[in-house]
Amino acid sequence: MSAYIIEGGHPLDGSVRIHGAKNSVLPILAACLLAPGECVIHNCPELSDVAASLDILRHLGCRAERQGDAVVVDASAPTGWDVPDALMREMRSSVIFLGAILGRMGRAELCAPGGCELGPRPIDLHLGAIRGLGGRITEDGGGLRAEGALRGADLVLSLPSVGATENAMLAAVCAAGTTTITNAAREPEIVDLQGFLRAIGAKVHGAGSSVITVEGGVPLHGGSYAVMGDRIVAATYLAAAASAGGTVEVTGVDYRHLSTVSAVLREAGCDVQSGAESIRLRRDGPLQGVRPVRTAPYPGFPTDAQAPLMAALTRGKGCTVFVENIFESRYRHVDELSRMGADIRVEGRVAVVYGVPRLSGAGGGRPGSGGTQRAYRCAPHRPGLPVPGGRSPPPGRRDPADLRVFLGYVHKSATFLWDTDRNQNRQESSWNGGEKEQTGTAAESGALQRAL
Repeated sequence: MSAYIIEGGHPLDGSVRIHGAKNSVLPILAACLLAPGECVIHNCPELSDVAASLDILRHLGCRAERQGDAVVVDASAPTGWDVPDALMREMRSSVIFLGAILGRMGRAELCAPGGCELGPRPIDLHLGAIRGLGGRITEDGGGLRAEGALRGADLVLSLPSVGATENAMLAAVCAAGTTTITNAAREPEIVDLQGFLRAIGAKVHGAGSSVITVEGGVPLHGGSYAVMGDRIVAATYLAAAASAGGTVEVTGVDYRHLSTVSAVLREAGCDVQSGAESIRLRRDGPLQGVRPVRTAPYPGFPTDAQAPLMAALTRGKGCTVFVENIFESRYRHVDELSRMGADIRVEGRVAVVYGVPRLSGAGGGRPGSGGTQRAYRCAPHRPGLPVPGGRSPPPGRRDPADLRVFLGYVHKSATFLWDTDRNQNRQESSWNGGEKEQTGTAAESGALQRAL
């Protein structure tokens, strides 16, 4: 389908089962290459990235086919070790095959992975992990060549990269000896990959914590595994229900994986109830602005849930600040929301969202394709808010006192102090009869000031 036509203004009611997590199934499909037998992956979503992964496996000499909601992969006798440019560019995460191919075949040749609209996503951490395990990697003309016998090692990631953690785990399974991955990503998808690796005989422990241990060189075999529900898809449905109102239940997902999203939705005025494998959201009254939402690696607020939550809060009373700490180009949806009447101002990694009474429908197409377009609009000063020093702000500028509201504080006594010891901006304010302190980086503080 090239376009969706949506008639808004109707509450949502019903139940929906969440399909398997894309960010789980892609490394699991790569891991199928390690097993000299047949692997059956249940709850496998029908997505273009999944189809691209199956094409890569077929190119490597594996049998890979879909059977209903499952995918069957037989890697008994792979014959290839290269992934051509056409296949690599179908998806960004194709680099996840590097560790698996090298581990199983002893060498690997890959082109540079495909592009991404979220900004630069360098693979240096992936390559560093492979080199740490003894792999020799050469880069030539946009291509990668890896070879060498892998051996266990103590790896320390400079950042808790999900992809680098997964690549290191896949390579370590085939390495002789024990590998320890420190500062590993803690996402539930990492735990899911560990679950599959154990199902095919690997000895992996610690996923979900910052230290993962892999005992390499253990004989592997085929197996069967069910992929976890997609927490980002679930968050999107919940945000849609929060925006439209009504009652929606999502099933087939672990509520613990969405604790930060659920907490923000409750703060916004939604009734959120969690079951064993379900989350139920009801929204009757108006949405409220919430305290700053800062994306962070798990267990922080997921960057993939930032856009749907922002869309919901465009009609929340008050304002909400979003700080994007993962990807630098994560606000491309703001242009389209602004075309619908949203009041959003972006400065670097900070987006300030003022709730508006209503949004209006807008035609399809990208910015600049025609039609009415309103991008990054900043609302004027709202009467009634206190103005430091008794001065009114210039016309068309927001009151600097709004910054208190943006940061989740409402007391007139709030002050902003520069903390020379921590090189951070510090806000102090009375809060429930006591003192509360919130810190943010100097860059975040500056961006907020400019967003006014």
